[in-house]
Amino acid sequence: MAENETLECITEHERILQEIESTDTACVGPTLRSIYDDQPNAHKRFMEKLDARIRNHDREIEKMCNFHHQGFVDAITELLKVRTDAEKLMGQVTDTNRRLQEAGREVTAQTEEVICCRIQQRNMATTVEKLQLCIPGTTALTEVYWLYRVSQYRFCQIMAENLPRLREEIKEISMSDLKDFLESIRKHSDKVGETAMRQAQQHRTFNSAVMKQASMGHYAKPVYSLNGRTHTHNGLMMDEDTGDEEEADEEILTAQDLVDFSPVYRCLHIYTVLGDRETFENYYRKQRKKQARLVLQPQANMHETVEGYRRYFNQIVGFFVVEDHILHATRGLVTRAFTDELWNMALSKIIAVLRTHSSYCDDPDLVLELKNLIVIFADTLQDYGFPVNRLFDLLFEVRDQYNETLLKKWALVFREIFELDNYSPIPVETEDEYKLVVSRFPFHDAEIEKQDFPKKLPMSQSVPQIYTQVKEFIYASLKFSESLHRSSTEIDDMLRKSTNLLLTRTLSSCLQNLIKKPHIGLTELVQIIINTTHLEQACRYLEEFITNITNVSPETVHTTRLYGLSTFKDARHAAEGEIYTKLNQKIDEFIQLADYEWGMAESDGRASGYLMDLINFLRSTFQVFTHLPGKVAQTACMSACKHLSTSLMQMLLDTELKQISMGAIQQFNLDVIQCELFASSEPVPGFQGDTLQLAFIDLRQLLDLFMVWDWSTYLADYGQPTSKYLRVNPATALALLEKMKDTSKKNNIFSQFRKNDRDKQKLIETVVKQLRSLVNGMSS
Repeated sequence: MAENETLECITEHERILQEIESTDTACVGPTLRSIYDDQPNAHKRFMEKLDARIRNHDREIEKMCNFHHQGFVDAITELLKVRTDAEKLMGQVTDTNRRLQEAGREVTAQTEEVICCRIQQRNMATTVEKLQLCIPGTTALTEVYWLYRVSQYRFCQIMAENLPRLREEIKEISMSDLKDFLESIRKHSDKVGETAMRQAQQHRTFNSAVMKQASMGHYAKPVYSLNGRTHTHNGLMMDEDTGDEEEADEEILTAQDLVDFSPVYRCLHIYTVLGDRETFENYYRKQRKKQARLVLQPQANMHETVEGYRRYFNQIVGFFVVEDHILHATRGLVTRAFTDELWNMALSKIIAVLRTHSSYCDDPDLVLELKNLIVIFADTLQDYGFPVNRLFDLLFEVRDQYNETLLKKWALVFREIFELDNYSPIPVETEDEYKLVVSRFPFHDAEIEKQDFPKKLPMSQSVPQIYTQVKEFIYASLKFSESLHRSSTEIDDMLRKSTNLLLTRTLSSCLQNLIKKPHIGLTELVQIIINTTHLEQACRYLEEFITNITNVSPETVHTTRLYGLSTFKDARHAAEGEIYTKLNQKIDEFIQLADYEWGMAESDGRASGYLMDLINFLRSTFQVFTHLPGKVAQTACMSACKHLSTSLMQMLLDTELKQISMGAIQQFNLDVIQCELFASSEPVPGFQGDTLQLAFIDLRQLLDLFMVWDWSTYLADYGQPTSKYLRVNPATALALLEKMKDTSKKNNIFSQFRKNDRDKQKLIETVVKQLRSLVNGMSS
């Protein structure tokens, strides 16, 4: 029984504890009261149960705290880190807010100014509108209605009499003010134009800077243009110095700031009120047309300096800026049709003046500055609505003039380079010197690169200088192409055409003149041929140079090719021809030293001194030709041998030479033998067999005929392809035989004929007759 009561008590206590834990505190009182209402001492057992339950909860809380303690510590650590970042972020937000407020303050101030300006404009427009409504009333009603109603009064009669006179006086005074204005505007037009063009230039500089900064992620403060207009960017590259930036920050002046237009407004208003507006408009337009013609007259020496052109453009721009202001500030005083008419007239005159004066200019820097002025002039007026396409068309003519001045300038540069050249291979002592040359000229030769220092490069010093100057010319030509509103393809075409002119006309002419100069010898000509060969090989690098500038692929259909290959080939061919000519001239100089004793009884047994000197000269000369292309050296050698053979033949057949002895023939034969030995020694490699010896075949067969005296064989085999003397012409043999037949009766072959056998003389006569018959048969 007691156990049952204890179990019931424990169960009841559990229920009470659960009720306490699960219910609100307001219901705890009745629950606790039930404990005291039960068995005696029940509250003690409940307190023990309650203490056990509390201890149990404490253990659970302790376990949970131990389980989550590390996470709590980590969370606190992260929170501390976040606090640091939050402080940085707070500072950045504060700084950004401050800068935004400062930037917005200027915008706010300008916005307030704009609002005030708009309010003023609206009030002015309203005032003008109301005043215009009042003007008819003040004129018509006052003069017609009110004066009529009070005409009985004397003062009204006086007013009616004096009003017409007052009107005329007012008109005269206002017209006088207008004339003063027209006179002063001529003085101010230059300043107005200068300001407008300077602001256009500043805006273009600003746009160029914005484009550059945009690519770098920056932004610059804008510059406002003349009269509030927005100028069009033309891409002109300008020097970005501090002076331009300072000018950009200056206050923007307008035509109204520089010129007082009140006399025009006042005179227009007076003439309008007095009903004579048309007279005023006609007078104003007529006077401005006269002033336009005066402005368009250039100074005689304008082409001498850029300041002359600048003053001319400033006056014109100032004139049309004023007219544009009048057009927009007045109603109908000038019309768009009138300004267009003035501009068309001015444009034709401007183009004619510029075309004439630019033709006098021979300084490329001045032409380039003129081009920049024309671009600024055109862009400035284009911003005011005037068509300027014809001015940009004119720039193409000026570009041609610029190219001509560049070509003249570079012709002097090329001539100076050629004059200072030593026409010998470039010596390089160190690696640095070699790299310096290669950096200026694209030279690559594996064999030379393997050689040890010091070594020599095959071309002379003029080659890298010419190559560098051609690139400088391309840069100079590119300067004119900037800001012309042309595509990359068109600029590429301009550069290639101007470069072609430089190569095919200027450089080619300088090379041709250089080759023809008398002081240029064979060694120099050989070096010129080598130089032109390397320059020809470098032409493809010039193509790449232009391509890198314009970013236009050379595979484009309409891409112009450089004609440097043909230029250097022509120069090389001319140099080769000059080598052949000078070589022949040198041979002629040696031939002139020949002093044969044509009547000698027998030869000296050795070759003539002049001929040995000539052969030694040819040997040393052909050694220099080792750097030339094989065909050139072979052609020069063959040409020299043929010319030598021809000169020797002409010496034998000279009409002034009347008699030749057999001893002279023998001496001459010794000289020809030396020539043949020279030819067989292969002075220039590459000849096959006895090709070079064939140059002397005519002389050899002729001399063999006379030395052997084999006339029977010659006459019997004449005309046969297998004839031993196939190359001996009957006329040549006859001429030489007659020189020998007419020898005087001294100790020669014919005197021996007469002593030994007179029949031999008759045989010679017979041979002569047969030779003459052959010659006559050939002529017939």
